[in-house]
Amino acid sequence: MSIFGKLFGGKSKTPQDLPGEEHKGYTIRPAPVAAEGGYRIAADIEKDGRTHHMVRADVVMGEGEARSASVAKARQVIDQLGEDIFR
Repeated sequence: MSIFGKLFGGKSKTPQDLPGEEHKGYTIRPAPVAAEGGYRIAADIEKDGRTHHMVRADVVMGEGEARSASVAKARQVIDQLGEDIFR
């Protein structure tokens, strides 16, 4: 959070605060993690009140690029694993 956000009561947005993207009945909320050299690909995958927090080793330069890559990777995980995501 920025200094101005701290001073004026602004909150940093958590993945739950951001709009999700639907894919095959799942909600994907990108949640890139700041890492050395950029942002690590990460997302929350939700369905029927269950949540799986996906974190990948991949690091990309920009936050926007990380958000897009996080959604793409989450779609791939959903397509490959389906309900087994929550095991």
